[in-house]
Amino acid sequence: APTAAQAVTVGRSEELSGEISITGSSTVFPLATAVAEQFQADNPGVDISIQSTGSGGGFENFFSTGDSDINNASRPIKDSEREASESNGVIPHEVVVATDALTVVVNNDNDFATEMTVDQLAQIWGPDAEAGQTWADIDSMWPDEEIERFGAAETSGTFDYFTENINGEEGAHTQDYEPTENDRTIVQGVQGSEFAIGYFGFSYFFNNPDQVTAVSVDNGNGPVEPSLETASSGEYQPLARDLYTYPNENRLEEEHIAEFMRYFIDQSTSEEVVANQVGYVPRGEDQAAQELEELNAAIDG
Repeated sequence: APTAAQAVTVGRSEELSGEISITGSSTVFPLATAVAEQFQADNPGVDISIQSTGSGGGFENFFSTGDSDINNASRPIKDSEREASESNGVIPHEVVVATDALTVVVNNDNDFATEMTVDQLAQIWGPDAEAGQTWADIDSMWPDEEIERFGAAETSGTFDYFTENINGEEGAHTQDYEPTENDRTIVQGVQGSEFAIGYFGFSYFFNNPDQVTAVSVDNGNGPVEPSLETASSGEYQPLARDLYTYPNENRLEEEHIAEFMRYFIDQSTSEEVVANQVGYVPRGEDQAAQELEELNAAIDG
């Protein structure tokens, strides 16, 4: 199979033309946007539209019905989503494009909860957490001030991943919070209240590090702050996670879509694009070569 570096030269052609519709994860959105902008610059005949719908919202409302060509996701596709897609003749092909450090944040004036255990986070975000819960309910040394929560909407893969890995069960999440698909809305909420807490993908924090304070998470081995280094090393548990994109295998028959996916895999190893520009951990060369081999098998299939 050709290497990722060889494959990318194929994509730089003025002859490629057509439209590509991408939906899904707000977490993957900035990476997909960076890759799409460069691909369109190299291939002006290709028009790529990207909507941030949430992972589940994208699968359910666009991808499984055949209305989008590619769906980004911040967690693996669910069996129910794969079945819904396949029942409509849509065949999802899984590609891992980066690693994220899902980030919990508090207000910059919060000097007490900058380190938290997974159990403390579960008390705040679990299904039993109700309106009126205070920080002192979590730790008696903390202020007797009501907790304000800002988090991901239920259509979000970030919601799914956080809920399963912090609260231990799919869908087991407090209803007493402000849900949104927009990371900026979460940041603004946390900025606006000294006793607020929120969570989102690392990219937004990476690009706006002074707006809020990242919480170091203690999974039993001491507190670990979210960073590209701790996500890459595996120290940042349980909130380091892979990020995905899913092209419809049937659409890979269209040359411009196949070439875009080859290009996406090639760019997934780029320190400049993935880490410096967007704020995620790039893929290794061997990992990308394996992804490319599997993609080419799907294209040729």
